[in-house]
Amino acid sequence: MIRVLAPLAFSLPLFAALPSTQEALALAFSGAQFTRREFVLSEAQAGRAKSLAQVEVPGRWLVVYEARKNGTLVGVGFFDTHRVRTLNETLLVALSPEGRVLRVEAVAFHEPAEYMAKEAWVKQFEGKALDPQLTLKGAIRPLSGATLTANAMTDAARRCLALHQVLYREAK
Repeated sequence: MIRVLAPLAFSLPLFAALPSTQEALALAFSGAQFTRREFVLSEAQAGRAKSLAQVEVPGRWLVVYEARKNGTLVGVGFFDTHRVRTLNETLLVALSPEGRVLRVEAVAFHEPAEYMAKEAWVKQFEGKALDPQLTLKGAIRPLSGATLTANAMTDAARRCLALHQVLYREAK
């Protein structure tokens, strides 16, 4: 008896590769130059960010990528790593200098692929600022079949917007 096995490519679902951190930054801030900055939040800043975000701010040390064109700040990129269900995802949350979401891009997702948010759903974050309506069932539509992903992404956006406000808007 002869068995013919299907090629591996036909037996596994096809997934687009996630961008690297540098590729994600370039997608969010085309043509910009990046400066990596490290911040250590004071206890007061961490408390303020948590209060604004209404979600946990897991640590006081963070790295931020400032995007500049011709010396002018055009945005700030935060990489937020958090647990979705039992495994982590890392998102780039790219923000305008005024504190609005320009782009959210997954750069790592370790949960099963079916729990990953589709690009069309993620686009609804664009243009959003930190306000009480930036919640699931508020300004963000729920994500059927991936509620934990939707919650994690919304929390990450809120956290990054709050950190931006504390570091860039209130620190002036």
